[in-house]
Amino acid sequence: MRVLVTGFDPFGGERINASLEAVRRLPARIGTLEIATATLPTSYSRSLPALEAAIARARPELVLCVGQAGERAALCVERVAVNVQDARIPDNDGAQPADTPVVAGGPAAYLATLPVRAAVAALHAEALPAELSMSAGTFVCNHVFYGLMHLAATRGHAFRGGFLHVPCLPQQAPAGAPTLALEEIVRGICIVLETATLDTVA
Repeated sequence: MRVLVTGFDPFGGERINASLEAVRRLPARIGTLEIATATLPTSYSRSLPALEAAIARARPELVLCVGQAGERAALCVERVAVNVQDARIPDNDGAQPADTPVVAGGPAAYLATLPVRAAVAALHAEALPAELSMSAGTFVCNHVFYGLMHLAATRGHAFRGGFLHVPCLPQQAPAGAPTLALEEIVRGICIVLETATLDTVA
């Protein structure tokens, strides 16, 4: 099975992004999965064209986009992407949309087509902190998640798709803030990918 995994470049003045650091360390194969990776810009205008180009190159059967959520303490498997852009901070191009749709006239929301509950259970079984999340926010992460699922729904793509939010790395966060070690994030992504080969979506 061909798989595409994406991470984001650093944003908000940071020098690294936990999602990209983890994606860069994924092996080329995980069991029967052939892993392709891509870097997405933290940009409302450039992220979806970059994602679509990566999908065209990899021709994946499964796509997992990974993003950093600095306030979260667990690996958050996202269930819902919403058709809203509302930025608390500017993206890397200085754009800061408020109350605008990802896709004008698009559905209000899309659900992930990965087995989200099974993924969370598999992460817990490996003693990793994990949660089923019902909100991917309204920044570029949600923008990409919604765009991914809209591509699948409207362009005839056969891939299954989803989104994983990861905590910051220890070297990024101030004292007392939630973090997760890089090797644990990488292990978590691998577990989500392996679980995503299951037939059940729930």
